[in-house]
Amino acid sequence: MKVLYVAAEAVPFAKSGGLGDVAGALPAALRKRMVGCRVVLPLYQEISPELKESMRFVKEMWVPLSWRSQYCGIYEAKVGDVIYYLLDNQYYFGRKGYYGHFDDGERFAFFSKAVLELLQHIDFQPDVMNCNDWQTGLVPFYLNKFYRNINETYANLQVVYTIHNIQYQGIFPPDIVENVLGVEWNDYAGGYLQFDNCVNYMKTGILAASWVTTVSPTYAEEIKDPFFSHGLHDLLRQESPKLSGIVNGIDTAVYNPETDPHLFKNYTLETIEDKKVNKAELQKLLGLNVREDVPIISIVSRLADHKGLDLVANVLNDILWDDVQLVVLGVGEWQYEEMLRSAARAYPGKVSANILFNIDLAQKIYAGSDMLLMPSLSEPCGLSQMIAMRYGTIPIVRETGGLKDTVHPFVAPDGDGNGFSFAAYNAHDMLYVIREAEAAFHQPEVWNKVVSNAMQTDVSWNGPAKDYIALYRKITGKR
Repeated sequence: MKVLYVAAEAVPFAKSGGLGDVAGALPAALRKRMVGCRVVLPLYQEISPELKESMRFVKEMWVPLSWRSQYCGIYEAKVGDVIYYLLDNQYYFGRKGYYGHFDDGERFAFFSKAVLELLQHIDFQPDVMNCNDWQTGLVPFYLNKFYRNINETYANLQVVYTIHNIQYQGIFPPDIVENVLGVEWNDYAGGYLQFDNCVNYMKTGILAASWVTTVSPTYAEEIKDPFFSHGLHDLLRQESPKLSGIVNGIDTAVYNPETDPHLFKNYTLETIEDKKVNKAELQKLLGLNVREDVPIISIVSRLADHKGLDLVANVLNDILWDDVQLVVLGVGEWQYEEMLRSAARAYPGKVSANILFNIDLAQKIYAGSDMLLMPSLSEPCGLSQMIAMRYGTIPIVRETGGLKDTVHPFVAPDGDGNGFSFAAYNAHDMLYVIREAEAAFHQPEVWNKVVSNAMQTDVSWNGPAKDYIALYRKITGKR
C-alpha cells in the first residue's frame, strides 16, 4: 500500500492549526505500520532556513494551468521515516502567510495541478491520495478530468478527501473558472464547482473524491445538519454512503509528561505526586496563591464565541465564587480578552489571564492544572482535551464533535470515564458539571481514579492509523 498525503501544511515545515499537526503525525504512524506514505505540500517562504538547508533539489517541472505553463521546483526532505515533497513557485508561495491572499484560488489550483504532475517525475506511484481541506479540493476533480486516461499511474488512483473544518470551504468568484482553473464553463454550471453562485473547492473535493472522511465520527454526523454544515448539509446527506469519521490522535512522543522539557518536573502515572510540583511552580510563576487544596481550572484556547467563551462570560462570577483558581492562555475576540483581564484584576491571586500564545507556558499549564475547560459550540476533533488527559489534567467539555468521541463522563466513585461533560449549550449546565468536577477533586480516591483513567486513555495515532489503513484497503481492494 502506498499513500501520498496532500496538505497545505505539515509539521515541522508549516503549521497554522490542527491540520499541520495531523499531516505531520499521521504519515509517520502509517509508516510504522509498513504503509509507504509520503507527504506533499507547498514550499513556503516562511519555512525556516534550517529546514530549507536539509532539502534536496530533485528537478523542475512545468505545470499547465489554464492558458499558461508555470514553473515548479521539486524539493525532497526526510523527517524520521517520512519523505516530504515540497513544491516551489516563488510567485505563489514566496510571500508572507500561508493563506489569506487575494489570489488563493489560483495559488491552490496551481498546487493541486502540481501534485498530479509530480507523479510523473518521482519514483513513487501511490494507490491512494489523501487530500485535506479546501486547499486540495481540486485534486480529485483535476484527476478525473485531465489525468485518468494518461497512464496506469492515474488510472486506478483513489482519492480520500478529509474535512478538518467545514467552516473554511475555499469560496471564490465564478470568473476564475476559465482563466484560472482552466476548465470549461460547463464544469462550473454542471454542478461540480458551483455552489451558491460561487466556486466552492470543498464541495468539488467532496463530489469528486472516492471517499470523504472527517476528523471524528460525531462530527461526520453533525455536518449533515444545517447548524454545523455552513451550507453543505444537503450535499453531505447525498454523499453520506461515502462519508465516515476517524478521530485524530496526538503525537504521544511530543506530548509526554515523562520527557516533556517544558515541565518543571517530569512525571508518569506511577509518579503522579510530582504533578503537584508542577502545580505549585505554575502558581508561583503566574502569581497565584500557592495552594495544593484548590483546583486549578485552565482554558487553553482561542477566545471566541464558538469556543464557548460566551458561556464562560455568563457564569464567570459564579465560577470564581467557588474556591478555585482560573488560568487562561490564548488570544481572540477583544471582549473576552478584556473580560479576562478584568477578572484577573478583580481576583488577584485567583485568576491569571495570559492573553498571548506561548508553547512553553501551554505545556506548563497542561501539566500544572487540575482541569481543562472546553465548552465549545462546535469542535471537529479537538487536540487540547487529549493533551490534557495525557498530562493527568481532567477535561470538562461540551458533547460535540471529537470532544464527545474522546471524553467519556466519569461517574463516581469508581467509573471508567476520563472526564466530565454536558450536552446542552447552556451556561448553567456547564457550571453544574464544573462543580461536579470540583466535588470529585475534593475526594482523593475518586479524583485519583479519574486521573488514572485519563492518563491511560489511548490518545495516540495507533487506533486512527489502523482505521485509515482499513479505509485505504477498502477503496483500493488491496490487502
